[in-house]
Amino acid sequence: MAHSVRSVQEFVQDSFVPMVAVLCSEEAERVTAKNKLSFCELLRPFCRLTSEGHIRDPNNQVQVVKNLRIGVNSIETDPSTASMALRPGQLRLLDEVVLTCQPQEGAPTTSIKNGEYDSICSCFHCSVSPFCLFLVNTPWFEVYRRKFLQSMPSSDHEFLNHYLACLLVVSSTEAVPVEQFLKLSQEQHRIQHSGEYTNPKWFIPNTLKYYVLLHDLSQGEEQRADAVYEDMKQRYGPQGCYLLKINSRTISAGVDEQIPDPWSQYLHKNNCQQQVSQLDGSPASNISNRGDHGFVVHTNITLHYLNVMSGNLENHPLQLDASISPGNLETLMTVNTELKKSNREVDPQTGGAGSHGAWLTLSDHDHIRQFIQEFTFRGLLPHIEKNIRQLNDQLVSRKGLSRSLLTATKKWFGGGKVPEKAVAEPKSSCGLLYPPEAPELQIRKMADLCFLVQHYELAYSCYHTAKKDFLSDQAMLYAAGALEMAAVSAFLQAGAPRPYPAHYMDTAIQIYRDLCKNMVLAERCALLSAEILKSQGKYSEAATLLIKMTSEDSDLRSALLLEQAAYCFINMRNPMVRKFAFHMILAGHRFSKAGQRRHALRCYCQAMQVYKDRGWSLAEDHINFTIGRQSFTLCQPENAVTAFRQILINDSRQIAAQQGAFLREYLYVYKVMSSFYILPQLPLPCIQSSATRVYFGPERRLAEGEKQAATHVSLDQEYDQDVSAIWCHLEEQLVAAANRGIVPANFRPTQCCLNKHTDNLRHPLAVVEEPIIVEVTFSNPLKVSLALSKLSLLWRFGEEEASSEGLTEVTNKNPLCVILPAGVHTSDIIVRGRQDFNIQGPRLNVTKEDKMLVRHGPDRRLDLLITPPMPLMEVFFLQFPTALLCGEIRKAYVEFSNVSAVALSGLRVASTHPEFFTFGSEATTPMTPLSPTAAENNSSYQTVATPPQQGCVTSDVLLSAEDSAHPSAVMDIPIKGGILKPGESTQLPLWLRGLDTDGVHEINFLFYYESSEKSCRISHRVLRHTVFICASRSLSVQASACRSSIPRHDSEEDEDSRGTLVFVDLENINTSEGGVREFNIVQVSSSSPQWRLHKYINPKNDIGASAHCGKTCLCKYTFADLSLGNERIVSSSTPCRDFFFRCCRTSASHGFYETLLCVFVCISEPDNVCNCVFLQAYVVEDNKQLILEGQLHVALQTIGKEASSVINKEEAQEMVLLKFKSEPPPPVIQPPAELSHLIKTNLHHPETFTHHFAQHSLCLVPVSLTLSNCSMAHVDAIIDLRHYSSSETQEVHSSFAWVGQSQYKLQLKPQEVMCLSLQACFLQAGVYNLSTPRVFAKPTEHGAMSETSQQTAGPALIIINSS
Repeated sequence: MAHSVRSVQEFVQDSFVPMVAVLCSEEAERVTAKNKLSFCELLRPFCRLTSEGHIRDPNNQVQVVKNLRIGVNSIETDPSTASMALRPGQLRLLDEVVLTCQPQEGAPTTSIKNGEYDSICSCFHCSVSPFCLFLVNTPWFEVYRRKFLQSMPSSDHEFLNHYLACLLVVSSTEAVPVEQFLKLSQEQHRIQHSGEYTNPKWFIPNTLKYYVLLHDLSQGEEQRADAVYEDMKQRYGPQGCYLLKINSRTISAGVDEQIPDPWSQYLHKNNCQQQVSQLDGSPASNISNRGDHGFVVHTNITLHYLNVMSGNLENHPLQLDASISPGNLETLMTVNTELKKSNREVDPQTGGAGSHGAWLTLSDHDHIRQFIQEFTFRGLLPHIEKNIRQLNDQLVSRKGLSRSLLTATKKWFGGGKVPEKAVAEPKSSCGLLYPPEAPELQIRKMADLCFLVQHYELAYSCYHTAKKDFLSDQAMLYAAGALEMAAVSAFLQAGAPRPYPAHYMDTAIQIYRDLCKNMVLAERCALLSAEILKSQGKYSEAATLLIKMTSEDSDLRSALLLEQAAYCFINMRNPMVRKFAFHMILAGHRFSKAGQRRHALRCYCQAMQVYKDRGWSLAEDHINFTIGRQSFTLCQPENAVTAFRQILINDSRQIAAQQGAFLREYLYVYKVMSSFYILPQLPLPCIQSSATRVYFGPERRLAEGEKQAATHVSLDQEYDQDVSAIWCHLEEQLVAAANRGIVPANFRPTQCCLNKHTDNLRHPLAVVEEPIIVEVTFSNPLKVSLALSKLSLLWRFGEEEASSEGLTEVTNKNPLCVILPAGVHTSDIIVRGRQDFNIQGPRLNVTKEDKMLVRHGPDRRLDLLITPPMPLMEVFFLQFPTALLCGEIRKAYVEFSNVSAVALSGLRVASTHPEFFTFGSEATTPMTPLSPTAAENNSSYQTVATPPQQGCVTSDVLLSAEDSAHPSAVMDIPIKGGILKPGESTQLPLWLRGLDTDGVHEINFLFYYESSEKSCRISHRVLRHTVFICASRSLSVQASACRSSIPRHDSEEDEDSRGTLVFVDLENINTSEGGVREFNIVQVSSSSPQWRLHKYINPKNDIGASAHCGKTCLCKYTFADLSLGNERIVSSSTPCRDFFFRCCRTSASHGFYETLLCVFVCISEPDNVCNCVFLQAYVVEDNKQLILEGQLHVALQTIGKEASSVINKEEAQEMVLLKFKSEPPPPVIQPPAELSHLIKTNLHHPETFTHHFAQHSLCLVPVSLTLSNCSMAHVDAIIDLRHYSSSETQEVHSSFAWVGQSQYKLQLKPQEVMCLSLQACFLQAGVYNLSTPRVFAKPTEHGAMSETSQQTAGPALIIINSS
């Protein structure tokens, strides 16, 4: 990464170019000023030669000079003492060029894939990006490096940037141009040889002077210019002068002509150079670091803020530096504004496009380019070649005697070569100072000349020789320069005859930095060596070198070098991503101290790509906070809010005080940004979207007095999947009862409360003008408390045809919410915003793509559909008990209220225990008391006074089964007219009977009602109610029946007229639960289609009764009562008969009604003690004696077999040892004879079928196959319709086939009957046997066993006739 556009060779060559000075007359400057350019600026775009040059070395070998560039500068004199450091103006210049060079939108980037870091290529943006993107080029570093090398001060220990020649430029419009040339020549001589000026410096005393006559074609006379030029050639020779003609373009003629502007890329350099002279007078401390003033003020504010708000805040490992530590952003914003005013933004292009060179044509461009080439080839290169020869001759002549004597003397007295790295303890910081004529400097001059004309082999030899001499003399500054250039020359040699001596550069840097204290030269050496090392793939060595060059004296230099070191780490063969990120953080910190905030933001953003989501929360907080501060100061509030938001929503490990500081910074930035946007999003508190619950309808009204409201559904209840399945089953039963036993295909269970466990794939339905309650779960991840106020729910409403995007505010009954962690204090900044719900549906796991990817289905619990008004019912219970005896009858009341504006109808109820209650019917309900006041002293039963007659049946009642038997668990509620109008209420009695099994029972009621208007989208509504009833044991009734040998007195003596003796034994199994003292038997009743009780025998001891067969119709039930007192309970009325049918239906099979004799045992229940002769149970409650009543049922199905009213509980399993591996019990294998009779089959089809075969060749006949499960277990069945040829059936089914599916796999529930629709296809008339399907079955629990073939029915013949 951060590759340079140019090659390393080009970069090094352009860093050291022959320097040429320029002296212009005023008239010549006026000519070039017409193009808004100086003469140097005019030449600068054309200073690179496009053709090769040649010189001859001292050995007379031709040396090719390629791609040579010369440097042209105006002479600027400086009488001050020479300094090796950069001037303040030059430092400001470097700061400005970096500031004005920023990465462009869409700059090319690259990415890496290394271990756990997998990146994606994209465009770079200065914001927090989820991808690791790294810039390919860093143009700000390249422009800084170029300007730094061009701004290098001249030094006496090297001659690379000394002037080799001087261009004397005079305009042809001068009166006497030759005199002007003479004046300029004298001026140049005075500047070079007078000794008044330390700058500029000249390479050799005999500087090349090249005379240029500048001719303006738009004004001057061309003949006069040619004449003057001829005179110049006579005076200075044709190789020493040149006639340059420019300004050949007329503005009026070339308005529409588009001329390229090659000067724009060089103008910024010139403008910055002009600023250098203006800024040199300012103290160095004011411009050495452009952001120092702002940094100091910010630090003071930050420290004050920490002292006041944080107290003794401890520093964490990534303590924020002073420039980005927690502080007052408002003050920081003010400081940043002052910085912007004080720091001038330099426009990279002065003037508009095409404003430079307006008088120049393309021919003029060629003239200038030809002038540079002519000057170089005919003037500069020959001058350099001549000086190389002269220096070589001087050195050869001088070295012959002096060097040999000096060497011999040193050897004689013990002197010798000083090792290159043994440079400690010199005579002075820079060693010796040589006079200009010293042989060592002459060698250095010759080496520099050879280097400038690309004779690197000779240059290396001279540098290496000079290096030895300088080290011998302990001239460390000179030695360092020779080492540096020797290493560069060795690298640039063609063919690389020797490896790059990197240790030369290391030694030179050490001398520059540690001994000579010259960081400018050390930096130049490091820049050159780093580029060379990177070109050789030695990125680790280059990074180490760059990091060593960082120091506290220049933040800008340190920032740039740290950034380049980071790119070295990322460009290695195995990229060191974390080192890259760490050094980018260091570079961003130094950029921030240098006032380069945009570059600091960019560095932190790039580092954030590595640290994000890696578990380094402290590092993430530090980076995000810095990004937020820098973005805010750069007027990027959105990026600042995003960065601060990440700090707050992450799992922060900061202390409470630090989190409080983060929160205040975020709130301030958020408050600034919220002035530009309407309700921006807040990160806190965190909404747990998946835990959001939605409740439809009004909240449950509390009980009023003795009324107990239906529990229904509330937000306090937790979701239970098993309970939800029970309610769904009950609702299905209700819907089927309302639709003639069929559940509609579009049936959807009612969901009053939606949560993450419910089915949210469809839009929920809400009723207009009914409340919708949304429960939102908030969490505060911080250790600082948050105060929430004025909470509102916003929603969007869209009609079916036209949508509206407006936000509507929904009121909230609890407008204040405080989330309190273990925090300390809150901020006084109040902001207003919103948070959006982001609810994900269940994860999809159907297709292969779903399993490989993370996909979520829709969740529409908040996408509501509003429907027209619907009825709304409330249910209240009065005198509803919580504890009953087994079989006890209790009368309660239910109040139904229609609180809506729509009438309701179709009121029904379903329950998990339908034998527990009954409403009676419309015919019998009015005979019972209608209110609690009327029933204060009456029984729950309908009674009739009877005289005491021993052994007689007082009444027999015939009752149709259809009048009392209710289908399944659904019961119609008998309200008057079947409709409950708006605002009306009705109260109905409800009889309850204690369940036959003792214990605590959970009983669910589901009330169903519909709207009287049938055009509603919601077909029905339901209301839930759950009660818990504690049932206590009462009596155990044992009954048995046997044939009687005594005939009836009113019948003949035959077998059928003989009666049956029924023996009833009663046992008190109550253990004094509920204060029960004793039980009294009141009456015994029976109900059967064939049998009835006749009389009782021996009532004092064991109760015996005789029964005989009646002559009733089988579809009628005979209710016979044997009263043991003065009043008879009418068992054929409510509630006796209702509980009889309900309890017996749940305990017996369908065939029970034909053979069953059912016996009632009633227990009376008056509220107070009275003279009643009923069978009573005395109960003590609140020091009062109460009398309860009830009924127990015994089902007699078989004569001679005893029946009981007590349902035995399943005995608890004995405790067994814990086994780590479950051992399933071995399956119970039935005998083969039983396995072949699991399923019975029957075929239903017409006996004959007529078809016209002439019109249609195929005859299709529908056939139904009925399967009956004869077992009490689940059975897996396979029906195979394929024909298998056999001798017996070949003739009867050879011409027909089954059409459609050929094999079925089914599962039948115990005693389930299932019907399959089949089709038989016939080709001709005849008689066919359809009994070909083969049926195989096995019990479901026998998983490993194969299916057994079932016994088929007899032949099923069908006659096909042809019409």
